[in-house]
Amino acid sequence: MNTAAVACFPDRARQYAPGFAVSLIVAAAASFLSEHYGAPVMLFALLLGMALSFLASDEKCRPGIEFTARSVLRIGVALLGMRITLEQIAALGWQPVALVVGLVVLTILVSVLAARALGFQPLFGMLTGGATAICGASAALALAAALPGHPQKERATLFTVIGVSALSTLAMILYPMITQYFDLSPEHAGIFLGGTIHDVAQVVGAGYSLSTETGDTATVVKLMRVAMLLPVILCAAMITRARGAEPGAKRPPLLPWFAVGFILLATVNSTGWVAPAIQDLGNELSRWCLVIAISALGMKTQLKELASVGLKPILLMIGETVFLAVLVLLMLRWGF
Repeated sequence: MNTAAVACFPDRARQYAPGFAVSLIVAAAASFLSEHYGAPVMLFALLLGMALSFLASDEKCRPGIEFTARSVLRIGVALLGMRITLEQIAALGWQPVALVVGLVVLTILVSVLAARALGFQPLFGMLTGGATAICGASAALALAAALPGHPQKERATLFTVIGVSALSTLAMILYPMITQYFDLSPEHAGIFLGGTIHDVAQVVGAGYSLSTETGDTATVVKLMRVAMLLPVILCAAMITRARGAEPGAKRPPLLPWFAVGFILLATVNSTGWVAPAIQDLGNELSRWCLVIAISALGMKTQLKELASVGLKPILLMIGETVFLAVLVLLMLRWGF
């Protein structure tokens, strides 16, 4: 870091402080509502943020809101690496690993093809498919950070976050009933829940509502899906580089810094040297960064823009969710 950058740091901090503070307050309110009413915190953060969308045009708040929606988001994605250890993945054997890789790849490919068939940009299919196949709102935010810039990208990201949050909550209620209907064993029930429900919190809630064994298996399978975030981000970064930078802008790196941070933290976490308290702190910081960032994204979005998306994107996300559930059930039936 050069001397000029150090000198301007206090000025930048003062410039970003109002917008960041507002985003933090919205995130705290969303967390309070989520804890007391049981709905996804990301959904509350989005709705509260959109209610304060007028702040995004305020001269004092706008720089901090932009910074929070961009940089704080990337910090939260990097900290997701604290959730992963190689030991957790190895404990389940090769079959669940193959299942997770297969379902993530197939779901994203089908989503891209479906998006194109419905008249959308293929990258919209990659965004919604990645959110569905990997880890819900967190994956949507991470992919949006790595994908090429587009005038409609923020609206597409917010729509995806709202969609996966709502569908994940619905899945948390319905999917345990599906495991009982098909009389799945505790291990297979855990694989189904961990392989299909979008967000980590809902996976944990659904899994442990059935049994401890089911909950443990569901959580590890879900974390394996989170680990797939890295190669998908790499693919998104390669697409961005292939499209080239904007005129006068620096060409984006092959592997974004937040993806490097994800790798490093996951590697360190796998050594066993990290105390559980530090892991919990990293997970909590990641959650807060993502909630704060989605609050800022909500403030940058006009409600009338989301209302104009139409029926097709909704059908696309429902179709992706149903496809993923059917795919995992078929794989379990085939002996995975």
